[in-house]
Amino acid sequence: MPEFRALWAAQILSVAGDQLARVAITLLVFSQTRSALLAAVTFAASVVPTFVGALLLSGLADRWPRRQVMIVCDLGRAAIVGVMALPWMPLAARVGLLVLLTMVGAPFTSARAALYPDILPGDHYVLGTAVTLTTMQFAQVVGFAAGGAVVSFFGVRTSLLADAATFIVSALITRLWVRPRPAARPGPRQHGSADGLARRPAGGLRAGLRLVLASPALRTPMLLGWLSAFYNVPEGIAAPLAGTLGGGDVAVGLILAAGAFGASVGAVAFGRLVQPRQRLRWMNRLAALSCATLMLFWFRPPLPAALLVLAVSGLFDCYQLAANAAFVSTVPPGQRSQAFGIAQGGMNLGQGAAMIIAGAAAQHYAPSMVVAATGVLGVIAALSIALTNRSQVEMG
Repeated sequence: MPEFRALWAAQILSVAGDQLARVAITLLVFSQTRSALLAAVTFAASVVPTFVGALLLSGLADRWPRRQVMIVCDLGRAAIVGVMALPWMPLAARVGLLVLLTMVGAPFTSARAALYPDILPGDHYVLGTAVTLTTMQFAQVVGFAAGGAVVSFFGVRTSLLADAATFIVSALITRLWVRPRPAARPGPRQHGSADGLARRPAGGLRAGLRLVLASPALRTPMLLGWLSAFYNVPEGIAAPLAGTLGGGDVAVGLILAAGAFGASVGAVAFGRLVQPRQRLRWMNRLAALSCATLMLFWFRPPLPAALLVLAVSGLFDCYQLAANAAFVSTVPPGQRSQAFGIAQGGMNLGQGAAMIIAGAAAQHYAPSMVVAATGVLGVIAALSIALTNRSQVEMG
């Protein structure tokens, strides 16, 4: 499927470059301030604004052709990263531009996610999602693992210029190999009359929130997806965690890469070896295990053991395949981009908030203890979602 391969290639390029830039800015902040909190805030600045972008901008990918939205977002992000790479750019301005960069990426992500069900029907969607998640995690592994080394040898500016290039190439691939499609929910201009606006289905922010929150079939997989806020906490405090484990910049990249590596292996195994019904049955248990594994940090493992724990936690992240498939099979096509955007935005808001809180805690407590504590909280949240879902099923 040429379109799937094009979307896959465009995403891999963007993700690899993004991780490189994320590591570069985070390391720059930590090296200049030596503050675990500021480093976590900087990392969160590349995550949290997705929530705002999702609420305000993801609906654009329903009202306008999704291919067009992806191209415009890619070119806009290339320009933003190019400005970040200017040698005289202050550190605070670079962090601010990182916020803008993340926000602009929200409609791109929503448009790409909404195109997949049109390109991959039936269980091909799950298998395609598994391939995408696997290679995306691999791209994160490469970007994260190489990030520390690249910054050490070439500096921040080179890393940012490489990121800008990936966005340009991604836009070119989308332009050449993704087929144009009409908007899923055209706006009044595309209908050609005011009467068309009257016939247009309601799709404002309030309608989108009501859609994903009122239906248990959408709310449960969305909440399970949001559990990543807990097991992704080590990414937000990677710099201070590496310091306490006896590592430097390269160790930061390895900590960031370990979870992504485990997730890539888990996605392949889960998508190819487990049947659809079993995926749904295992979803809640795997979600709890992804957080429970982090409780092993209570024993303050050395760096090699810590990387193994993070990889195993990432392995259980494979449940996101089942949650994603359950979500997309329920959401109406005309609101698909907005629903995906709200779900993704909430996930990123939770991740960013958890990272900031963990960074503040790491100022006063050992980073390993902070990671273990978030694992405990994640297990409690997973069990609460499972019990709530069970009670709703019994009442139904």
